[in-house]
Amino acid sequence: MSHKQSMPFKPLNIVIHTVSDTRTEEDDKSGAVLKERLIQSGHRLVEKLITKDDVFHIRKVVSDWIFRDDVDVILITGGTGFTIRDNTPQAV
Repeated sequence: MSHKQSMPFKPLNIVIHTVSDTRTEEDDKSGAVLKERLIQSGHRLVEKLITKDDVFHIRKVVSDWIFRDDVDVILITGGTGFTIRDNTPQAV
């Protein structure tokens, strides 16, 4: 029996953070794909946020989620380009 077969599936509590100065809930394609795929995989979406691409906003959101007992995984999309306004790597 393989390791995969012996371990029962455990759904994770996941949050999604879209970092963008321009995206809204209506046009956040990457956030929508992440949400759809995690739910299809049997995991739970705890929260989904879109915030401006600002180091301090990103850090606040991630810091708040780190301390929550109901969050297992933080997925971040956006803010990773090559312009001065892309701050996700520096923030995290």
